[in-house]
Amino acid sequence: MTTRLRFATVLAGIFLLAASDGEAYPGGGAVDPGVRATTGTEGGPIANLTGGQGALFNRSKEIFSEVERLADGLGPRFNLDSCAGCHSQPAIGGTSPATNPQVAIATAFGATNKLPSFITANGPIREARFKLNGAGAPDGSVHSLFVITGRNDGSLPAGKANNCNIAQENFSQQTYNSSGNIALRIPTPVFGMGLIEEIPEATLMANLAANASTKRSLGISGFFNHNPNDGRITRFGWKAQNMSGLLFAGEAYNVEMGITSELFPVERDETAGCQFSTTPNSVTDTAQAAPNDALSDIERFSAFMRFLAPPAPSTTVPGGATSITHGKSLFASVGCSQCHTPQLTTGGATVAALSNQQVNLYSDIALHHMGPGLGEAITQGAAGGEDFRTAPLWGLGQRIFLLHDGRTSDLVVAIQAHSSSNPSGDCSEADAVINNYSRLSASDQQDLLNFLRSL
Repeated sequence: MTTRLRFATVLAGIFLLAASDGEAYPGGGAVDPGVRATTGTEGGPIANLTGGQGALFNRSKEIFSEVERLADGLGPRFNLDSCAGCHSQPAIGGTSPATNPQVAIATAFGATNKLPSFITANGPIREARFKLNGAGAPDGSVHSLFVITGRNDGSLPAGKANNCNIAQENFSQQTYNSSGNIALRIPTPVFGMGLIEEIPEATLMANLAANASTKRSLGISGFFNHNPNDGRITRFGWKAQNMSGLLFAGEAYNVEMGITSELFPVERDETAGCQFSTTPNSVTDTAQAAPNDALSDIERFSAFMRFLAPPAPSTTVPGGATSITHGKSLFASVGCSQCHTPQLTTGGATVAALSNQQVNLYSDIALHHMGPGLGEAITQGAAGGEDFRTAPLWGLGQRIFLLHDGRTSDLVVAIQAHSSSNPSGDCSEADAVINNYSRLSASDQQDLLNFLRSL
């Protein structure tokens, strides 16, 4: 990066709040126009659902928003107590909100948890993974932030006390920095997951193989993560580690809230006296006459995500239609679209509303090597420590926290972080693209930023 652009990047963070939509600060550098305002349309269902599908979506959204308590099976180790708590910006189904609910939940109802240093009131919701275990071997698993010890939320039957007495992980002994042992993740938005599920594998593979010479000239390759049992392409999560919305939901219920299901039936901590609901906690209720009422929670979560519409982009905000249109052209010309594929198409689906639909996700669903700048030393399936799924960009304009660990809210910083060139030669597949972006004029950079925040 040139000295001028490095200076502009620093000033972008300083002058972000002072800049209006699409307007550079007086020094002449491009700045992130900031989080786009909500319109009230976010978080709704995809178009053309049947009456029954619409009813299922609405009921599933209610379940997705419920707060879990001890009697529901919360814990004994957990990160938060609600799906919607993690996925609430800009609407239910999104990502981390501006005010982190993990701060309040740490000591809610008498719990005695201490806040880890990487959890702050104005920072993102985060989960923590340890790179190495106590014996120095690779770990990579989620280490829940909180325990239910001391918590009395009023949900237990009369005469039933919470006698759980397990200790919270000591995160103060695990350093969080580029060379520390903690790797952090923030929630991924779940908008449009049903559409992504329905993209045929042949479409994904053909897209990754397309424009081979252009990708080669930019140093872009990419590969897919796969289910180790059937070899199918996995699609969801920061490392594309989950096969389906149902698996994504079941794993999150177990890992983030400690609640078991028919998909994940075993408690993450089986310490005696720390379970207050039969296991699995959430199951198919075969006593219900109405099919919708029989569904387990994770099936409802999956239905909500399957029918949840992707965010609608703006054609005028920020910066105006001309700027956004020019920025979209620049997005392609500098090479961003070689990984962030603007559009794919679903195949035939059992749900007509998901069948043969255009999916404007801005992702190829593939893994790309991003180098040490974004690397976290966590392996999941074929994804190594520096490999990440191309994050879908639909809804980017309304996200507050950016990148997999939420390290920044500044789009300029997030873009530059994609470049990881270093003397050791361990580079990022995005290096050439970021160099192309850095060579743009400040005006062109601003148009590209305006386009990204229009999504």
